[in-house]
Amino acid sequence: MKLGFACKYFSSEAVQPFPFKSPTRKRFLTLDNDKKLDFLWESSRENLTKLLLIFEQLALLPDNLRMMRIGSDLLPLYTVPAAIILYQEILTDLYPLLKNCGDFARQNDIRLSFHPGQYTVLASDNPSVVERSIEDIEYHALCAKSMGYGKHFQDFKINIHMNGKKGFAGFKNAFLKLSPEARLMLTVENDEISCSVDDVLQAKSLCPIVLDIHHHWVKENEFIKADDDRIKLIKESWQGVKPVLHYSVSQEGLIPEHGFPDQNTLGLSKSILRAHSNYYFNDTLNDWALSFDDFDIMCEVKMKNLAREKLYQYALLNKTMPANSSVGL
Repeated sequence: MKLGFACKYFSSEAVQPFPFKSPTRKRFLTLDNDKKLDFLWESSRENLTKLLLIFEQLALLPDNLRMMRIGSDLLPLYTVPAAIILYQEILTDLYPLLKNCGDFARQNDIRLSFHPGQYTVLASDNPSVVERSIEDIEYHALCAKSMGYGKHFQDFKINIHMNGKKGFAGFKNAFLKLSPEARLMLTVENDEISCSVDDVLQAKSLCPIVLDIHHHWVKENEFIKADDDRIKLIKESWQGVKPVLHYSVSQEGLIPEHGFPDQNTLGLSKSILRAHSNYYFNDTLNDWALSFDDFDIMCEVKMKNLAREKLYQYALLNKTMPANSSVGL
């Protein structure tokens, strides 16, 4: 089992040694054309250099901890129309940096993914939203392809939600418009508001299903078990590739530190319960998440790799993972 973290890498002092540049659209548009080009080049080069530095840190860790979600701002502002044109002038020079990142990740068995944002909605009833969503997915696919991925089924994961008024039919229609490489990499997850596990399972013949166990609890007030019949269907959707689940818990102080919380007794809204904690503080929930031993786990928690490593040490202590996995820490 691999345990991953999302986007930001923290040192042991809880600071980011390799923060990405994430400039705003407003600032970018105030620049003249030459400065825009320099701005994109410097930001992208810095981000790719820092991504490789993060990968180098992951390569020092046990194999179980070599998993990461890359931030969508890898190539800043790429989908802004004024930036897309300028990127065509520098992409050739960025390709070696992207390739170096991909080569290093594959050589060191680092499992990678992207997670386009909340406005990437393939099932929207607004055609312009669908068009922009496809463009956003293809941007992420371009980054992955430039790193050497998209060559076979799920060698890289680009995960989105299936929310949208057109439901599965709209999702399928837009999915079929994606490039072959994007279709090989796309996954879809359940959310806590509109799309249940049963809803997203409609897409299992199109793409793998990512199970978000916290989303499921928030939506249904149910702690889905590893032997649930739906889990078998989720695993089948991955066609032999190790499936991924997302694990988060509600913020500290909102739910008890032990046992399975019940929304009926908490008296809190789903919008409050959906927010992620800093660390995994409830060992009952940790045992539950780790019981999905056929899955890799993306740890969606505010303290990122630091919280993930605490969960890893907990798993070692409780023999959820082999003791020899501790080599390297």
